[in-house]
Amino acid sequence: MDSAALNLQRPRVRVPGIRTLPPGVERYRVSGGGATVIELRPGDKLEVIDPEGRQRCEIVAFGAGKKADAGAIGAKHGGPASGIKAILSSESEDAVRVRSGLTRRGLDLGKAKAIVPFAQDSDAGERITLTASSDAVCVIAAPGGPMTPDLQSPPTDLIAFVTRARLPEEGAPPALPEPLAEPRVDQRILRATAGSYTVRAGEFIQIIDVEGRECSDFQALTVAGLDKGVERCLDAATTRSLMGAVYPGPGLYSRFFDRDMQPLLEVVRDTVGRHDTFNLACTAKYYEDMGYLGHANCTDNFNAALSEYGVAKRRGWEAINFFYNTNLDANNQIYLDEPWSRPGDYVLLRALTDLVCVSSACPCDVDAA
Repeated sequence: MDSAALNLQRPRVRVPGIRTLPPGVERYRVSGGGATVIELRPGDKLEVIDPEGRQRCEIVAFGAGKKADAGAIGAKHGGPASGIKAILSSESEDAVRVRSGLTRRGLDLGKAKAIVPFAQDSDAGERITLTASSDAVCVIAAPGGPMTPDLQSPPTDLIAFVTRARLPEEGAPPALPEPLAEPRVDQRILRATAGSYTVRAGEFIQIIDVEGRECSDFQALTVAGLDKGVERCLDAATTRSLMGAVYPGPGLYSRFFDRDMQPLLEVVRDTVGRHDTFNLACTAKYYEDMGYLGHANCTDNFNAALSEYGVAKRRGWEAINFFYNTNLDANNQIYLDEPWSRPGDYVLLRALTDLVCVSSACPCDVDAA
């Protein structure tokens, strides 16, 4: 079979970052042993699927007056929400996130009863479709605990699809994912700008690509160094040398270092996995050489954002460009292509020391970025 025929048969994403679901359709994964929160409006349809079978499901719907009301999504109560309460009593990531979401909305499970659409022996692919008759907030859970060696009962994922009765307005940004925890700083970096913020040791930084395929330069300077008048920031060459990788990722080789080989940040989660540590943040010279004099650039934006901390201006800022699809090929060429990031993709970092950070929404509109 020739290569042309093979390419015709092999499905692939031709333009990364573009929606594969129809307009108004959203997909949520409810992890086995976890839960998620979804908001519905009148007329919205909620479809919950048990892909592997034999997975219990519990749904609690809150309607008017912030009270549990299965009728708000056209269902009837099937039993106590014991599985959801067990999940929320733990300190798992899902539990923390869902508790935070309920608290933020002023909702209390209390004596709430759950809709139980799937039995313990449900078939693979079994599904239920519910329609909201009023505003509702749904907690969907896939209860289950650690499996003992003599059983075959691991908790498995559920998939939820929401079909919106009313499509979002054209050009409206996608809804952000639920916060992983209650944020101390929630900062939106507008397109073609940069913003600075301080982070204390042990705190987490979540950098989210809101609309997909948007590069975001990032840099961090130590507070201890700035207090002494010494600028020590994240150094890509040192990081690559110590990690033995193009860029750090979750796991054993997860840290960013400064040029003194001191660890500054740890990568906790990365939903994209392709970034750039080879190049500077875009500069005025980069655009001038291509004929775009006066083009906004991340280096000048960094200089403006860091001026309040007394950081010296630079003609070219070294940075980690998150979501920039850049790599080194077998011909010793650095190549770049459209970012892989989808709306809502993110990188989660943990600060290992007190830092002054700066992030940009890259203004580049003259290449694949």
